[in-house]
Amino acid sequence: MAAVGRVMRAIRVLEFGKPDVLKLFTDVPLPSPGDNQVLIRVHACGVNPLETYIRSGGHAIKPNLPYTPGSDTAGVVDAVGRNVASLKKGDRVFTTGTITGGYAEYTVAAEDTVFPLPEKLNFKQGAALSIPYFTAYRALFTKAHGRPGEVVLVHGASGGVGIAACQIARAYGFKVFGTAGSAEGLDIVLQNGAHKVFNHREKDYIEKIQEAAGEDGVNIILEMLSNVNLSNDLKLLSVGGRVMEDWKEAGAALIGGMEAGWLNPLIGPEYPLEKAPQAHEDIIESSGATGKMVFVL
Repeated sequence: MAAVGRVMRAIRVLEFGKPDVLKLFTDVPLPSPGDNQVLIRVHACGVNPLETYIRSGGHAIKPNLPYTPGSDTAGVVDAVGRNVASLKKGDRVFTTGTITGGYAEYTVAAEDTVFPLPEKLNFKQGAALSIPYFTAYRALFTKAHGRPGEVVLVHGASGGVGIAACQIARAYGFKVFGTAGSAEGLDIVLQNGAHKVFNHREKDYIEKIQEAAGEDGVNIILEMLSNVNLSNDLKLLSVGGRVMEDWKEAGAALIGGMEAGWLNPLIGPEYPLEKAPQAHEDIIESSGATGKMVFVL
């Protein structure tokens, strides 16, 4: 349902295709929250590779057209449905999913996908939380059953999920190794929790990791590009080691990290909504990502 008379700016996809199908409209009716839903004034929205695959029409997920992309938003609650008890108008929040899409000035989300955003983080950082941090937490603990003291290797550690994984793993007592493809990326990884970093563009970087890990090897590998690195990963693993590819419990743990101060999302390129096609090109074309791409509204 739409609120009578109120309109907003939003990206709409009328057909699947290249980035230029992301069209900015200025007269999209404002959505209204249902009984268990929340209307959020969006201040920032994360840009994720998955959104580019869906937009192209080549992904198994095919939303009904037209649609607005975007799941990772941060902003302020504007209105709540009558059954919503945990949130109120004026609350600072971030989302792990949306119903009406996040590339917009306002979005509707289900109550159970909306979390409080501590004052220590700004809205851009809030929009960088959902997919990177929940993915990294789930990979480390739910899937890999990681334990303090284990060696974690994070491939592509200068990107959004990589930085999240390094921060979480360091905070929980892991020994953290990270890879990146540039001097800037390596510095960022070190600043965000890695004990040691390795340039994955160097021919002998696998041998360097093996030497650093010692005879016990690496316990967990968080892999962003299994099609490129899997064969090397298998050489590095200890016996019983695990390769992980690329929410309430996670939410509680991560909010604790925000309040404690160790969870600190790194923001990369920022875009206005009208640059949505450029953002989709950049997130696929860019190499050596550093930080999370976001729309700022």
